[in-house]
Amino acid sequence: MCCFLVYCTSYTCEIVKFNWLFSGDDNPVMKRTCIDLEYKLRPKITKFLLSKLDSDYSGDLSRFCFDVDVDRKWVSISDKTPKELISKIWSDFDAAINGSPFPSVA
Repeated sequence: MCCFLVYCTSYTCEIVKFNWLFSGDDNPVMKRTCIDLEYKLRPKITKFLLSKLDSDYSGDLSRFCFDVDVDRKWVSISDKTPKELISKIWSDFDAAINGSPFPSVA
């Protein structure tokens, strides 16, 4: 299941992509869990990205993609995110988003 995090400015809406990873069926309880997690992640990831990106960055967050392991409640940077963007957020991502310094991308 895929869901989108929307970041809006007065000019445009840019979308951060989430890939939801979980075991079991895609049932109403799981959908509700994903929605709840998205609402917790939305402000946290947006603030983090904006704090890590250069001031000359255009604000286009649509190139960021994150894998959310619902079972473990762990967010990792998807390999679908361009490497040049991963390098800007890699060092502090896990500590800021997951509360642990363990790497999130293999």
